[in-house]
Amino acid sequence: MSKTFDDLLAQAGEFLSAGLDPQATSHLLTVLGGPPTPPEWLAEMKLYSETLPKGRENPYTEEQRCLHFLWDAFDKLPLALMAPFSIPFRRLIGERLFKRCGTGLVCEENVRFNFGQFLELGERVFFNRGVFLDTKGGLVIGDQVGLAEDVRIFTHGHSEASHIERTYAPVVINSFAKIYSGATIMPGVTIGSQAIVASGALVMRDAPANTVVAGRPAKVVRERRTEGRSGEDLDHIWLF
Repeated sequence: MSKTFDDLLAQAGEFLSAGLDPQATSHLLTVLGGPPTPPEWLAEMKLYSETLPKGRENPYTEEQRCLHFLWDAFDKLPLALMAPFSIPFRRLIGERLFKRCGTGLVCEENVRFNFGQFLELGERVFFNRGVFLDTKGGLVIGDQVGLAEDVRIFTHGHSEASHIERTYAPVVINSFAKIYSGATIMPGVTIGSQAIVASGALVMRDAPANTVVAGRPAKVVRERRTEGRSGEDLDHIWLF
């Protein structure tokens, strides 16, 4: 008899709680319906982020490497499209990989990041499909923040005179903010509490709390229409 999603989640949780190594990662992928992946391949692998300067300064542990690999590999499997399993499964990985992962994370498919250990998430954060998080310089996301499809956040940049010269600056997105589809947030930016970043915006400077910013580059266009609501009353409920 095939296993239910609850059974699979319980089994996956056991693997993750025991700590991933190449052998366990290979076995878990098979349990999730993936193709056989030789443990010796996983033992020899190096992920792209590990080839970068931050990867040399902050080398992955074996478990971090396996968790990063599992996060990306999972999106190639049919189970990645099945929300009753995929959302809580990604949550299980985030709880072990991120610097902080609040309860109730909702994460759709094809969300990418380079250093989970530099990512801090508050309660009930939502990532829609295709989000990219460059976390090299540090990224903090507050409670009940939502990022829509294809949002891009960057925390590092390169010198125009020498591409190997890099600068890093953290991004902070405060609680109850919403970042709409296709927006790009550049290094060092802080998005204020309850602010809204409009679709397609290029945010190069801080967005004040309770404002709507739009354009390329983004500017404040008005206050958020909260109708007197704030915090929990804004009904940032991403999944019923």
